[in-house]
Amino acid sequence: MKKNVHVTPKGENWQVKTANSSKAYRIVDTQKKAIQIAKNVATNNQSELLIHRQNGQIRAKDSYGNDTFPPKG
Repeated sequence: MKKNVHVTPKGENWQVKTANSSKAYRIVDTQKKAIQIAKNVATNNQSELLIHRQNGQIRAKDSYGNDTFPPKG
């Protein structure tokens, strides 16, 4: 099962975590750095990337899996 990758705030920093993980994969000082790292993780895992705002709400979502194009339906 592929785990989604999340970029979430952690105090004054930003963390990259996979879904249901208790520990952060990486903690960095900017959201931009965290997004770059998370894109690589999501690409390697062929999973979804979810970027959160400072308040925890999801602000962006992207898929790095084997999506069909054009989408079915």
